[in-house]
Amino acid sequence: MNFEEWASKALIAERGIVVPRGRIARSPEEAKAAARGPCAVKAQVPAGRRGKAGGVKLASGPGEATEFAASMLGSEISGCKVEKVLVEERVDVARELYAAVLSDRGNRCPTVLFSPSGGIDIEEAAASDSEAMRSCQVDIRRGFGPAEAESLLEGLDLGDRKPEIAAALAALYSAYRDLDAELLEINPLAIAAGGEVVALDCKFVLDDSAAARRPELAARASREQATELEIRAAEAGLRLIELDGDVGVLANGAGLTMATMDAIAHFGGRPANFLEIGGDSYTKAEPALRIILENPGIKCLLVNFCGAFARTDVMAGGVVAAWKKLRPSIPAFFSVHGTGEEDAIELIRSELGIEPYDLMDDAVVAAVRAAEEARR
Repeated sequence: MNFEEWASKALIAERGIVVPRGRIARSPEEAKAAARGPCAVKAQVPAGRRGKAGGVKLASGPGEATEFAASMLGSEISGCKVEKVLVEERVDVARELYAAVLSDRGNRCPTVLFSPSGGIDIEEAAASDSEAMRSCQVDIRRGFGPAEAESLLEGLDLGDRKPEIAAALAALYSAYRDLDAELLEINPLAIAAGGEVVALDCKFVLDDSAAARRPELAARASREQATELEIRAAEAGLRLIELDGDVGVLANGAGLTMATMDAIAHFGGRPANFLEIGGDSYTKAEPALRIILENPGIKCLLVNFCGAFARTDVMAGGVVAAWKKLRPSIPAFFSVHGTGEEDAIELIRSELGIEPYDLMDDAVVAAVRAAEEARR
């Protein structure tokens, strides 16, 4: 769950990290009232690179703040409609830094990141200079405090602000832990002209699995702006995320669905959707398949089932029945493994005349190639 800047900053401010004073405005008039001298007007959407999209502007006073708010409100940035802006005091910046804590699934631990070069081009800086980003993999039994932060900053030219920066890093890790975060990022973390260490922007992503036990926190998350197909899927009890690719995906289990999407991308394709159906495939295969097929950009369908407790023959039965009823014209590619796979494979072969693949990768490659040929 993504949080807008104003909500993210409020959470880290509660934990001792300094943020600029600011107010939310939902109209140009409110922006004018919030502006008290030089200020920044910032569109509030759960998207990055707002500055390059015209979503962050520096105003000299109430007049410009009103003008900038009027131009932002109602516009779209990265597909998100701007419904409010943050008007906050302008900070005289001496230096921009970068700090973040994220869930590092590859190393199965939290990782603290720091760079002495912050700002909107941090990704490019880190890619071009391996020394531009430092990282610390955290042992959750020990945690990450000021001593670990000082060690991470060792050798960097940060002047006499190093203790304050270390304290901010330790506070950021504490917030990450306490808030059940997937990501907490401050970019830039600024050293102000007066020496104060200030978070000029903040991005917070809540672990979706924590939402049920943290309802008060989840209520502050950004409202998702769903597409028409995503809304229809939700009404049918399905979780669909529309993407801009052309390989439709139908799989069981969120992990397998994500792995299938990753494999499509690895072999040069683009997934058209995330749709995990699992044990509901027997009863919900028809609405799921119908919704996937209504995506005008879809060129083929990849079905990937792997069953342990859920039987693959039952899942395949639902898809086969839906396929025979809807009679789509696009090609389909199946990979089926696990409990009941022999019956599932025979059902797909006899009822649809489609031969499932022995290996998931082979099914993915075939689907990606079919989509490429359909685009020609």
